[in-house]
Amino acid sequence: MPHKQKRPRRWIKKSAAFFRWLHIYISMFSFASLMLFAITGITLNHPDWFGADQEFIEDASGTVQTRWLEENVDRLAIAEFLRSQHNLKGMVSEFVSDEYECMVVFKGPGYAADVFIDRNTGDYTLTEISTSTIAILNDLHKGRDSGPAWSWLIDISAILMILVSITGLVLLFYLKKRRRNGLLVTFGGLVALVLVWILWVP
Repeated sequence: MPHKQKRPRRWIKKSAAFFRWLHIYISMFSFASLMLFAITGITLNHPDWFGADQEFIEDASGTVQTRWLEENVDRLAIAEFLRSQHNLKGMVSEFVSDEYECMVVFKGPGYAADVFIDRNTGDYTLTEISTSTIAILNDLHKGRDSGPAWSWLIDISAILMILVSITGLVLLFYLKKRRRNGLLVTFGGLVALVLVWILWVP
């Protein structure tokens, strides 16, 4: 009988140690991303508190080579020329051309640049819109115009948050004295979330 009791206890200790280790190191590894998404959750909810709604607009003009605007528009040459001439940021999100003009749109987190090019003369006008650091962080939170690598980071951060929550809940089951109260608090948080959604969300 004593041997049969020791095995479950040993298994419980080992599993508890494993989940504790997992919880701690996942939390530490994801600390920066958790803080980023937590803080930007507040700044997104209250953009007027931190100046995230401010925009800085600059206008410019110039001329591109007309040979790039012939029947087969050289989109790469035009985009790279504009980028180098005006230090434009972000990715080319749109490049539309008709028989009269071309429109090129550069976009990035908290940033946009719209260029309209006359296909006959090569003359263009540029409107560049930039925002504050907080607005850039807000766009990173939403994954707006931030590219595939950042999109993957958002997904990975979300998975890590799920694992941190689950391992924390699992650890609660190893604490006999706090298990009941902990589960009640967990259930209370769930009920509060649902009630706010049902009662106060339009």
